[in-house]
Amino acid sequence: MPKNPNPQGKGLVPVLQVVQQHAQRLAVPPKSIAQIEMELFTSLFVLQSEIRFSPVVGQRYWLYEREAGYRLSLVSPSEWHRALPQRNIGLCVLQADRTWTLELEPELASDDSFMALIEQQRAALHVALEQAQRVEDVLPVFASSLGYHGRVLAFILGKSLRCSMQLAGIAALPYQEAAGLLRHADADRALAQPPL
Repeated sequence: MPKNPNPQGKGLVPVLQVVQQHAQRLAVPPKSIAQIEMELFTSLFVLQSEIRFSPVVGQRYWLYEREAGYRLSLVSPSEWHRALPQRNIGLCVLQADRTWTLELEPELASDDSFMALIEQQRAALHVALEQAQRVEDVLPVFASSLGYHGRVLAFILGKSLRCSMQLAGIAALPYQEAAGLLRHADADRALAQPPL
């Protein structure tokens, strides 16, 4: 058997092509630490779901809760020909900068156990951000717990948010310093506004 059983890199090339296609189309603006934290949380929440296709920017998707987690689907709740086999969590859209938006179903606001789960996950991310030496250390690079599409999208998400933080000058800062810059910028804007 040869030393390298895969000398041509077969299997690796399609993965690299997908990553390169996503990376080439990134539209990345500078973002504050508050926006980074919100977008990172929402995106990771969506990406923890089972994804069996390559999502497209701007396309509408629906997140469903199943017995063993979540699943992202192209099928809207109104398109099911019979009763929904899963609970609808909400509408998801992949943005041009590879972050995700999630519009929760209104009735979930009264589901105390679901909202407690969301708050617990959000708090865990916040603690991770506060404990990291640099904000960028919390961004996903290789998320082995995710499926193929989730891993690719998480990698691109990490690159996108890192680029946004670099443009904003907060990538190498600890969370508290980055948050402090946001407070100073808000105070400066308030001072610059003329009195009523």
